Amino acid sequence: MLTSTNYTVNIDLIQSARDQTPESWRGRITINRPTGNFFYDPWVIKEEFQNTIWEILYNSLPANKGEARIIILDPAECYVVHADLDDRFHLNVSGEYCYMIDIDNQKMYPVSADGVWYDMDTSLRHTAANFGRLYRIQLVIRKLLPRVKLNSPISIRIVPTIKSVDHARYIFDDTISPWLNLASKNNLIDEFTFDNAVVSFKLESIALGDLQKIIPSEFDLVVL
Repeated sequence: MLTSTNYTVNIDLIQSARDQTPESWRGRITINRPTGNFFYDPWVIKEEFQNTIWEILYNSLPANKGEARIIILDPAECYVVHADLDDRFHLNVSGEYCYMIDIDNQKMYPVSADGVWYDMDTSLRHTAANFGRLYRIQLVIRKLLPRVKLNSPISIRIVPTIKSVDHARYIFDDTISPWLNLASKNNLIDEFTFDNAVVSFKLESIALGDLQKIIPSEFDLVVL
């Protein structure tokens, strides 16, 4: 689930980022902005983060970048289990006794501020846990989705049938996101959008049967 890349950052820069993180920061802070499509087009650093330590860390990953966020996890906290459509790059800045946990394979990955960019396969259901007394700080960058020329595309909409958006999101990320992640990697989907809890995309028609099998009862699958 978590593999090291060849991209690294000097530990002194990691220390500087940790020292320059305001105590008031919590949760997720987006440091760049889109130039076009959220999932497909490169993002650029926001003006308020230009000429800062965060821009230096951001530029240490020489790739077209999607959304980049500083993510802070409180001591003794974890995230709800989920999978994601898009894989991520992770750079650890601070924390102790912190882990990425692969729920599907029941495997824990210790993470530390080692100056290494990690490539994360988010098709696996996972969570992050902070068992220590310090805040876990990470710079997390979404990978852009590939644009694909489909041979026989059909238009798909997945619509929740329950009122709670939060509950629908949890079920979606637990059951549908793993499939979508792998479908994207296999060049089976394109033009993915998310709007007001409704997901739309183009799908290679030969994959429709497999998608239909994994749609939970809390969602309607609409073929347009």
